[in-house]
Amino acid sequence: MASSDKIDSTTNDVLSVKDTLTDDALLAKLGYKSVFRREFSLVETVSFAFSIMGVISSVSSTLSFGLVSGGHVGMVWGWFIPCLFVMTIAASVAELASSMPTSAGLYYFAAKMAPERHAPLASWFTGWANITGQVTLVCSIDFTCAQMITTAIAVGSDGNVSLGSGPTFGILLAILFVHGIVCSAATKILARLNLFYVVVNVATSVAAIITLLVCSGGNKVSTKDAFTLFENNTGWANNGWAFLLAFTAPMWTLTGYDSAAHISEETSGAARAAPIAILVGVAGTASLGWLILISASFATASVSNLLGTSLALPMGQLFLDVLGKKGMLAIWSFIIVVQFVTGAAQGVDASRVVYAFARDNALPGSRFWRQINPHTQTPVNAVWIVMVCSGICGLLGFSQAALTSLAGASVIGLYLSYAAPVFLRITSGRDKFIPGPFQLGAWAVPIGTIACLWVSFITTLLLFPSSSHPGVNGMNYAIVIIGAVAVFAGGWWIISARKWFKGPVRTVESHTFESPPGSLSEGVSEKK
Repeated sequence: MASSDKIDSTTNDVLSVKDTLTDDALLAKLGYKSVFRREFSLVETVSFAFSIMGVISSVSSTLSFGLVSGGHVGMVWGWFIPCLFVMTIAASVAELASSMPTSAGLYYFAAKMAPERHAPLASWFTGWANITGQVTLVCSIDFTCAQMITTAIAVGSDGNVSLGSGPTFGILLAILFVHGIVCSAATKILARLNLFYVVVNVATSVAAIITLLVCSGGNKVSTKDAFTLFENNTGWANNGWAFLLAFTAPMWTLTGYDSAAHISEETSGAARAAPIAILVGVAGTASLGWLILISASFATASVSNLLGTSLALPMGQLFLDVLGKKGMLAIWSFIIVVQFVTGAAQGVDASRVVYAFARDNALPGSRFWRQINPHTQTPVNAVWIVMVCSGICGLLGFSQAALTSLAGASVIGLYLSYAAPVFLRITSGRDKFIPGPFQLGAWAVPIGTIACLWVSFITTLLLFPSSSHPGVNGMNYAIVIIGAVAVFAGGWWIISARKWFKGPVRTVESHTFESPPGSLSEGVSEKK
């Protein structure tokens, strides 16, 4: 028996080494030298992509969008419909990640799919859109985590302690500091942590579904009301338009799944693992989130009471109404943990994007941000610049309108960076694209077209305020944030970057690694 175990262990080690050689050979073909340890397995990569969306905590933090924009209908169908379209984007991005598994991700895809003369420009703007979304999303997630903590304090003190913007900002900084330490850890530790993340995430989600359905007892609304009762609390006269605004919730939740591409240089069998993680992560989050919202819809006896709560998040009030103080605090503590680990996963993702963009000399101080720590073999400097920038963005939390706009800007930035390479893939890149293990085949163009049209629609929608006659505090300033980044990136391009930024920079010669016979990288070499 011991001999058999030893043989199995040796076989697994040999397969792992072969996968690593194949991955590194493919990465060399793409132009980059391997500097990370490939510690993420398929399961851990899927766990990372799923955990970064933090379904139960994300639903809890965005419930108000559905409540305002349709009530029960907004909660249930305002989630379900966008998820169908997001799957087309996920499938398109998964195909690209399978073909080109590199931490550079989206801006690398854009460079390779664009016409050669426009490749640097496409790469530049895609990269800046993605970094904008990544960093602001870290801030949004961690600020929401801080709000969840203040909600728990308010409930635990029976409303006697109500922390304002200042203390909430202080909690945000503490969370960012801890995340900086966690995200600086070695890849092996990060990979194992994600197994814990996904268990807590799924278990808390299932517990929330069961408790909302069971403990609401006779206070549940009818099945008809749970799925069809519409309430327009936006102030917009047109009910159809008001309902569309509910789409904000799933769009904010279903972000960051490109993380599987950004950790692909730390993943074994990345060309297969990355697309699987993207598709499973999005499908799993969309499905579980819908079940949570259906249970929440059944348990919501009064939409107006939830919207009128003094707590920072209406979902906290719903749990308080259904479970009472002790029950609410029990499940809310787990939701806070889920939100915390979601922020940690997003911090890792954002740091890898910063590292990759700096590796291609696209950031101020690139030489510093692309350094790999010799002890952890991770981009520690990139981690901490993400945390510092997120803390600066957190100053917007002193204005609720600015904070909401920041969340909208993160979604817009990310989805524009998703759509750019997909659009180029189905237009100028159709004859240049070399498929990986996962490919859409003849469906690539129709699916990609739907994905791009959806992003065009949803980014426009996310620029509108939530009410028809907003004051200064009700305005949506996402366009200001996105516009500022566009002016900065565009101005820098015109003045200077167009003269020296040539897109992804090769850090290794293509012949550095010999491709194993029949490997994916060998196919890439032949088609070149």
